[in-house]
Amino acid sequence: MAKSSEVIDSFKLANSESGKIEVAVIKEPYGEESKPVASIGIFLDDSGSEPNWKAHIPKDNIDDIINALQKAKELL
Repeated sequence: MAKSSEVIDSFKLANSESGKIEVAVIKEPYGEESKPVASIGIFLDDSGSEPNWKAHIPKDNIDDIINALQKAKELL
């Protein structure tokens, strides 16, 4: 599987001792000629190389995700 990524931002996971959230763009996440995705990785311990949880979001869904997260934020 051809895969390259570029980390856009990384920041501390709130309410954790050493966790982090990492946002990246992954090119060809599912093999040659697959479309790039935004990736959100949650690391419970920032020493790991692979996230404990991750979500791959296609470009066409990013605005929907942002809107849903804003609504969720208002409910928290």
